Amino acid sequence: MGYSSEELKNLQSFYQKQLLEDTVPFWFPRSVDKEFGGYLLMRDQDGSLIDDDKAVWIQGRAAWLLSTLYNSFEPRQEWLEASRSGIDFLNEHCFDTDGQMFFHVTREGKPLRKRRYYFSETFAVIANAAYAKASGDERAAEKARYLFGKCIEYATTPGILPPKFTDTRPAKGIGVPMIMMNTAQQLRETIGDPRCDEWIDKWIAEIERDFVKDDIRCVMEQVAPDGSIIDHIDGRTLNPGHAIEGAWFILHEARYRNNDPHLIQLGCKMLDYMWERGWDKEFGGILYFRDVHNKPVQEYWQDMKFWWPHNEVIIATLLAYLMTGNDKYAEWHKMVHNYSYDHFHDKKNGEWFGYLHRDGSLAQTAKGNMYKGPFHLPRQEWYCSQILKEFGAAPV
Repeated sequence: MGYSSEELKNLQSFYQKQLLEDTVPFWFPRSVDKEFGGYLLMRDQDGSLIDDDKAVWIQGRAAWLLSTLYNSFEPRQEWLEASRSGIDFLNEHCFDTDGQMFFHVTREGKPLRKRRYYFSETFAVIANAAYAKASGDERAAEKARYLFGKCIEYATTPGILPPKFTDTRPAKGIGVPMIMMNTAQQLRETIGDPRCDEWIDKWIAEIERDFVKDDIRCVMEQVAPDGSIIDHIDGRTLNPGHAIEGAWFILHEARYRNNDPHLIQLGCKMLDYMWERGWDKEFGGILYFRDVHNKPVQEYWQDMKFWWPHNEVIIATLLAYLMTGNDKYAEWHKMVHNYSYDHFHDKKNGEWFGYLHRDGSLAQTAKGNMYKGPFHLPRQEWYCSQILKEFGAAPV
């Protein structure tokens, strides 16, 4: 059974209420660092601080969220001011002298760690772009477009970033075309950039050509440079929730392109393949890692349930249903939605726990750390509420 129009209206109301009355209030205003700028986001279940270091990814993500709330719901001054705090902290403290961004800094903004990849930059792009739209700040718009250009340069110029180690078995991951596609989508939809459409085409083509394997019904996490499967542990390891995140990025692009049928087919195919491989038929929820040939996975957390894949699968299944009307996706959406809000949601303190054991029991209580903060969950609740509004709470 699919969803009735009334059920979809109730879902829209649910997601918006969770976002504005449960998720966002857990983080703000208390996480805004009034002394040093940016955000203090490493928090336990009750909101108490467990560390005052700052993960640069999440500084950008939080600034993006606050400006997006301002742009999407109502122009609350506290959201705009809080976003500016993150933007200023990023731009003043999170860039090294070579122009590359740090990964981890102290509360004051002193560098602790820098990594060879450029995901900090992609989150700074979307943060500056969303803030520029909210505030009209042209410097933020220029920064977003400049950093987008740097990300393209990093993605396409071999050797421009120092290698982490000597790699004699070269591989490429789906993460780069995925995150760059979504960065371009966010940039295009906030302040615009003439480069976006061309590059999105290239990144989708790369995903379809090299990572989507129709013969074995799979989306690979990494492949050899020619797109072939690397038959070693790392090369065989799949992350179903991550691939499904890529599926909804492609479905989102299909919507932008007047429901492009090829992109709808591609996005739904990716969702189908990785739901089959990732959904835990015994306990429910999305398994974190799987092996493409069903061999043992190296990482010990391979059968745990992390919060963020569930956010991405909630979006993908709802979007696939709204775009196709296929009842299968409504059923999958009900399954992952119910599992997630039953197991991850902290009904006492708000927000979600991040980490469950395979059987759904709580592994630890932190709500925020170096990787978890106000992004995947609020983005899911924001995006789902918005698409349900745009579809008029009824599928096509």
